[in-house]
Amino acid sequence: MKKTLISRALFTATATGGALLIAGGIASAHVSVVAPGATQGGYTVLTFRVPTESDAASTTKVTVALPDLKSARTEPMPGWTSVVEKDPTSLVAKSVTWTADPGVGVGPGQFQQFVLSAGPLPTQDEIEFKAVQTYSDGKIVNWDQEALADGSEPDKPAPTLTLAASTGDAHGANAATATESTTESANDNTARWLGGAGLVLGALGAALGLGALVRSKRS
Repeated sequence: MKKTLISRALFTATATGGALLIAGGIASAHVSVVAPGATQGGYTVLTFRVPTESDAASTTKVTVALPDLKSARTEPMPGWTSVVEKDPTSLVAKSVTWTADPGVGVGPGQFQQFVLSAGPLPTQDEIEFKAVQTYSDGKIVNWDQEALADGSEPDKPAPTLTLAASTGDAHGANAATATESTTESANDNTARWLGGAGLVLGALGAALGLGALVRSKRS
């Protein structure tokens, strides 16, 4: 059941991210992050959209800085290897890196979505996920600039995610999973009790039938 919930969440995030990208166009050509419904202190699925700006090289590596997350799990991607870097002492996730296998990459005019299940998120209005994009020709682009003083967007803005206020349910899908697991356990116990009762009644019926047969023969 837990795998089903996670799969649904990943599908929803990927589909939503794709729809937003199509609706907004790829004209901005910026590395960005989306996470519909993400809340302060909660768990969510982060989708990093990475377009290739180069006309001659492919994106072969993407590194994203993380805000000290207790949980960070990558989605398997054919042709890519993912590594979550953790602090050796606190074991919180500090960054995640996706590296393309030889001959694989995000070509010119293309984009790729990198998915990460993470949490709990910081209790703040916005989170910056500074990113580093590496190309097949060795060029490195840092997406780490903050908004300019006049409010305009810089040339290489850091991917930023706006968080909704906490709903009081920090675990989100995990809480739902626990509830469903409890329900399943209760249903399973009920089924076992009914099954046991059925066996007892069946045995009693068989005993009564045998007794009646013996009395009939004696008569």
